[in-house]
Amino acid sequence: MICFGIFLAAAVVMYAITRYMLWTILPYAAALFVITNVDFELSDRVPWLWTAILFLLSCKFTEFCVQHVILAPDFYMRTSKHTHMMNVLLILAVYFLFQLILSRPSWSAIAAHCALTAFAYTNYFVYTVRGNEITYSDLITVGTGLSVVKNYTFVLHDRGAYIIMMSILYVLLVRKIQVKYTWHWLQRIISAVLMIALFGYVFQKSANTETQTWEQKGSYQNGFVLNFVLSVRDNFVQPPAGYSADAVKKLEDRYEDADAVSNVTTNKEVKNPTIIFIMDESFADLSVLGNLQTNVGDYMPFIHSMSENTIKGFTLSSVFGAKTPNSEWEYQTGNSMAFLPSGSVVYQQYMNKTPFSLVSTLKNLGYTTVAMHPYYASGWSRKTVYPKLGYDETYFMDDPSGYFDQTNIMRDYITDQELFDKIINRYKEKKDGESLLITGITMQNHGGYTGIYSNFTPTVTAEPAIFSDVNQYLTCAQATDKAVKNLVEYFQGVDDPVEIVFFGDHQPSLDEYFYRYLNGKGMSGLTMDELENFFKVPFFIWTNYDTDATTIDCTSLNYLSTLTLERANIQLPAYNKFLAEMMQTVPAINSRGYYSETNQRFEHLEDATGDEAEWIRNYNILEYNSMFDKKDRSDLFFPYINSDADKTAAGASEKKAAG
Repeated sequence: MICFGIFLAAAVVMYAITRYMLWTILPYAAALFVITNVDFELSDRVPWLWTAILFLLSCKFTEFCVQHVILAPDFYMRTSKHTHMMNVLLILAVYFLFQLILSRPSWSAIAAHCALTAFAYTNYFVYTVRGNEITYSDLITVGTGLSVVKNYTFVLHDRGAYIIMMSILYVLLVRKIQVKYTWHWLQRIISAVLMIALFGYVFQKSANTETQTWEQKGSYQNGFVLNFVLSVRDNFVQPPAGYSADAVKKLEDRYEDADAVSNVTTNKEVKNPTIIFIMDESFADLSVLGNLQTNVGDYMPFIHSMSENTIKGFTLSSVFGAKTPNSEWEYQTGNSMAFLPSGSVVYQQYMNKTPFSLVSTLKNLGYTTVAMHPYYASGWSRKTVYPKLGYDETYFMDDPSGYFDQTNIMRDYITDQELFDKIINRYKEKKDGESLLITGITMQNHGGYTGIYSNFTPTVTAEPAIFSDVNQYLTCAQATDKAVKNLVEYFQGVDDPVEIVFFGDHQPSLDEYFYRYLNGKGMSGLTMDELENFFKVPFFIWTNYDTDATTIDCTSLNYLSTLTLERANIQLPAYNKFLAEMMQTVPAINSRGYYSETNQRFEHLEDATGDEAEWIRNYNILEYNSMFDKKDRSDLFFPYINSDADKTAAGASEKKAAG
């Protein structure tokens, strides 16, 4: 009766917190009373049968609890039967792991259920704080997470209360199930074999499944347990064939004193221009997919009209419709998603403490480095990544200073024009002689595109005008074009040299039937060339000083930072020298493949031959050295921020604090 009273009181307390449906206390109390007052015994003759029944029923119950802790019912319904089965099998493997350790079926079941359910609650808490679920890489940086826990309050939802109540009943019931074994060593061996077999089977069946790290996609597309296991798999990137310290040293010898290969004409009179890098959310020229017609004709007329002092064209992203930070990372570091696991997100999985990037290069030249993003600082872990990259100042939507005017919104997001105005304001604050890098990551055009908003009326419609999401997207993109026009026209009138780099992070995800209308196929049954069209986004590099006008039919994001440095008349570091030379043989590369100059078409990386294969192999070697080789990382190719730059950063931080 004492036990009954304690757990009934717990249910009452949870009701006071969550206000779940009050009538559920009655069946809970009845079940609690029965379980706490009834005893039963199982036959000792068939312990394996009782264990099998207990584990099979329990692991399905655990999977139900784990998924419901994290997902609302409508999201839970999105999970396929196959995904549920894969997660049940993984949970069963965890049950056998505990059985291997504890050698008591009831104890093992209770321990496995409580551990996995507690992990699910932890994941839900992490999601409410930062908007992304737990992955293996979070365990590596758990100290950082614990340091900010005190700043947040965990709020239990009604589903969480129900799961706790059901788990209490489960634990009280299972503890009364006593399955007795004589040969504990034998059942431990069997448990180990079954555990390994289950993990192996799931890994085999999930070999091509991508880890999902955006919002709650991991839990409803893959299931929470499977998605976490996949993140463990992805975290261990193997060195490429032929990788060694000697291979890196040979490349160092080649580029230590080598002259840079020029891909663009530079202006030798320019020194340390202000560099403005803008990655625009979902900004794309959909005409690359087919014959797009709209009621206004060209929905990005200004960007298409740019020619004077401009490099422009199309660049390959490695992502489609999501995973923005991968594009951000490719541009800034010169590395490529081509050599990383499909579905991975570098900012959340592979960021080391001293990443070489355009930011660190410019900071070492005395630049003040500024990053702006009119959305939450927690998104994609930017608040922890940006300091590692070397940014002196960061501005987010949720900064206490209220840096962005949140009345300037389109649909639900701060407008590009508001961000560009803040870029101009920061430029105006520039000290005499101060070199400045300003990074702007926009939000205005973020999906989805089916909502109805009081502050938004579509003015651009595709023909036929039946695709409401397309019309909404095109109207947003048109607003971006106008904002870019205002930005460029402002900097045309300043005396100091300024370079603006602009590109979209990826194409938007739109109605499948719209894609069929454009290309006749949709998104399936595509050739490599047709597939890569879905990864093309427009870019330009414009200067307010004299530079040659150039059009590049297709490059890739990993090369744009090298083009940025060349156009700014900044001496290329060794890694950028390598990339400048590589792009003449392999002009574009992304997660899907590369463009073969030899065959004049896109190819898979593994199909490369000759010089193209050699360049790709060396690129893979250098990228692995940059990201994963902690012992023999090349100081020549991947220097970090020097002490003088650190002093500059400290001064910039003091300036921001004083402001």
